[in-house]
Amino acid sequence: METRNEQLDWIEAAKRRGKAPFLLSLLEVIEPIAPVVAQGLLVAEPLALLWGGGGALRALSESLEEPGGLEALRRQLADEAAE
Repeated sequence: METRNEQLDWIEAAKRRGKAPFLLSLLEVIEPIAPVVAQGLLVAEPLALLWGGGGALRALSESLEEPGGLEALRRQLADEAAE
């Protein structure tokens, strides 16, 4: 549960910085290889833990692997992009 909150915090920070359109485009590009990217994020998680972002990477990885997860990420990012 905490990792989902970290993911939402990361998404909110990206939206505040104006990165939502870029991230939406990136999700389109990686869609065919999302499971491979998810595994790469899990490999990078221990390194990210050093900077406090490991939980967010795990949540992002889980979102990329679960059915409907990629679409949920798109919806979260598009909320700000549409405003």
